[in-house]
Amino acid sequence: MAIELARTLALPRPWGVVDPRPWHKVSNRGTPIGEVWYERPSKPAPSPSLLLKLLFTSQSLSIQVHPDDAYAQSIGLPNGKTEAWYILSAQPGAKVAVGLNRQLTEQQLRGALADGSIADLVVWQAVSPDDVIYVPAGTIHAIGAGLVIAEIQQRSDATYRLFDHGRQRELHFESAIAVANTGPAHFQIRPNRLTDERTLLVSGPHFVLERIDLTPNSAWCLEAKRETWMLILNGGGTAGPLDVAATDAVFAQSDRVEVHAGPSGMVALAAYTGVGSVSHLLRRLKPAAVTEAGRSQQPLVSPSLTRTKSASEGQRMETTQ
Repeated sequence: MAIELARTLALPRPWGVVDPRPWHKVSNRGTPIGEVWYERPSKPAPSPSLLLKLLFTSQSLSIQVHPDDAYAQSIGLPNGKTEAWYILSAQPGAKVAVGLNRQLTEQQLRGALADGSIADLVVWQAVSPDDVIYVPAGTIHAIGAGLVIAEIQQRSDATYRLFDHGRQRELHFESAIAVANTGPAHFQIRPNRLTDERTLLVSGPHFVLERIDLTPNSAWCLEAKRETWMLILNGGGTAGPLDVAATDAVFAQSDRVEVHAGPSGMVALAAYTGVGSVSHLLRRLKPAAVTEAGRSQQPLVSPSLTRTKSASEGQRMETTQ
């Protein structure tokens, strides 16, 4: 049983930003921060199956692909990497790339990697706040500049770079060829309103991602039988014994979490392991006096919920972005 306020770990990346506020307050001394990982506060605690992080981009990331479970296990890794992105902030014209503009043979892909023309074959699409992109393992993808993204993924650092914009980092052509789906992304997934408070964003073989919208001064029971992460986007309140506000994250497992939304309500992402959404994930508690449960904050994310996009229907799922 566990209800924990996640600690954060800021990681420098060449494509990151010097000042990630208001999403994260760090003393980075001018070093670009590209990722902020949310981790369990106790180091001896078992490693979770999922990794929740924030991404900050001032430049485009590498064009890359991740292995699926079968390939990862064949080379001694515990699992592959499927991920989903929730767009928190997007500068005008910000884009992500998912899939290729045409089907390639292995020989054609090898040629495109050798001459760099793979950069002209990925399909870029504009994104806006609240968009969600599902990236199954095996999908060739990239993230452009000017974005802040909340990412949930299988806990793996397995990444194969196909193109890196001249940064002189290692590329992984043979591994990428072995795991990549070499064609277009074929379908989209739309948000599915489960209840007034719950919107299903992604439901895949490894995790489920939902958006939760709680009205001001309301009280709820969150059933966290599975490994569950909750990232506060707007508003605040309490989660179990913890005070939470925007950009805080809570880890819970094999427990029930009493959640009280503060005077400005609470908007959060909830991600949990397993297949299929949990029908009884959120249950409203009987009205009770709610004291200063949360720290009121101005919204950081637009309240509108737009489209959810899928990167690929392939079921193929090694290093950093």
